[in-house]
Amino acid sequence: MTMSADQLVADLGEFVTASPSSYHAAEETARRLAAAGYTQLGEHQDWGRMRPGGKYVVVRDGAVIAWAVPGDAVPTAPVRILGAHTDSPGFKLKPAPTVARHGWVQAGVEVYGGPLLNSWLDRELRLAGRMVFSDGSERTVDTGPVARIPQLAIHLDRQVNDGLKLGKQQHTQPILALAADGATDVLDMIARSAGMSGEEVDGYDIVVADAQAPARFGAREEFLASGRLDNLSSVHAGLAALEQLAGRSLTGAIPMLAAFDHEEVGSGSRSGAAGPFLEEVLDRIYAGLGAAPDERARAMHSSWHVSSDAGHAVHPNYPERHDPANRPLLNGGPLLKINANQRYTTDARGTAMWARTCRDAGVPFQEFVSSNDVPCGSTIGPITATRLGISTVDVGIPLLSMHSAREMCGAEDIAHLRDAVSSFFSGA
Repeated sequence: MTMSADQLVADLGEFVTASPSSYHAAEETARRLAAAGYTQLGEHQDWGRMRPGGKYVVVRDGAVIAWAVPGDAVPTAPVRILGAHTDSPGFKLKPAPTVARHGWVQAGVEVYGGPLLNSWLDRELRLAGRMVFSDGSERTVDTGPVARIPQLAIHLDRQVNDGLKLGKQQHTQPILALAADGATDVLDMIARSAGMSGEEVDGYDIVVADAQAPARFGAREEFLASGRLDNLSSVHAGLAALEQLAGRSLTGAIPMLAAFDHEEVGSGSRSGAAGPFLEEVLDRIYAGLGAAPDERARAMHSSWHVSSDAGHAVHPNYPERHDPANRPLLNGGPLLKINANQRYTTDARGTAMWARTCRDAGVPFQEFVSSNDVPCGSTIGPITATRLGISTVDVGIPLLSMHSAREMCGAEDIAHLRDAVSSFFSGA
């Protein structure tokens, strides 16, 4: 079933709410695809032959890869990969996370990636991620709203509006309880959300997430405010496109969603884009198609990777921070991201492919390039292109407030990206 634009906005909000951590995002993606008829594989299993018409999904920690095998799949079948990431900048729980200070109980956290620290102040926060217990079980956990990082009142810092400076250690530890109310153990509180106790916790990967639900706003409700739009907006677009394909007979290329963890800290992990996950999955797919090394190389030569990661819309209050000739707006369509120094991988061939893809989908797109005075960020695009030698192009929906606890996108761009990805998956 194809969701309407309004249904997609609501569905993205539900997906974000269900995905406070990378582990939840991977789990939720696999759950939804399983409901759509995809078979979940374990990495420890023998995958055997890739069944024509088969649809598969595999999870590694906070990363997930899903694909569909066309009915006419041959050993030289190309792959069309939508690459994205499941993590977002914020905070991660430290060892010995229960901190008692001055009558308060706080959670000891470490900064993860490059968040806008001030955006995390004065909002209700949840603690979520995965825990490994002494019985050998591993579970995703989510407390709901339990924490807050309160800002110092202006009465106690009269110069705060002249320049707020937050110490990453001193000023970002969330409050959870009053010490006088009794013993509060952070790990025990989180474990109880999964029906376990803190004493049973052997290991954990826990992040802080915004507890406020995504919401539409604007004079015509043309915007969406939400946490983790960077980059669950891209993961969701790939998921929605694969769900659309679930009941169709496919021919030609293998459509694939590859959503990695740890992009915000460089992608260097077993579940990150710089790790072996994608290459190992591709090896097993082509082995299952009976591909010889030469046939696999021919398949990669004909393949495409669209690295989809959120980008910047022009900010009306800071226009000098943007290129004067390229000024993307929300609801103007997904970005085609370009950088001369290969921070993005887009080249002439990629530009032409993306233009053709969007034209076939009836979707507008906008070009983005950084101001020469502002350093350009990067994506998983250059990493995947380097590892696999696959033709790659960088895209993504435009945002304001990127790396804030609560980002902002155009409601129409959610459908724009889904439709472009669907066109990409089914393109010749």
